[in-house]
Amino acid sequence: MPIAPPPRRVIANTLDGGWDRRLKGGTVEPDRILDLHGHNLDQAWEAIDRSLETAIARGERVLLLITGHARAGDPPVERGRIRAAVNDWLTISRHSSRIAAVRQAHRRHGGGGSLYLILRR
Repeated sequence: MPIAPPPRRVIANTLDGGWDRRLKGGTVEPDRILDLHGHNLDQAWEAIDRSLETAIARGERVLLLITGHARAGDPPVERGRIRAAVNDWLTISRHSSRIAAVRQAHRRHGGGGSLYLILRR
């Protein structure tokens, strides 16, 4: 009898309209910024985990995650691997229950190469 995989945790990804308007308008200032340029996949995962742990412990609400732009194309694509993996990482993270939503950052915070992680109180 095959063993079923464990249920996949899902980030609710729900915010009230006020949050979404502020994020889209670029009026939200991040409490913490994590720039992943120059990291390999393992370093990026560790940095995200540490930053989430610290942000949660300090009661911060908005983490700006700078991943760089994903690069379209068939493998092997060397650039954009972190950006391509980040949503899956966040879903299986030990901190996933503390993440209220993930949104693309406003142009002034990096646009498509960055994400806002909104943490629950």
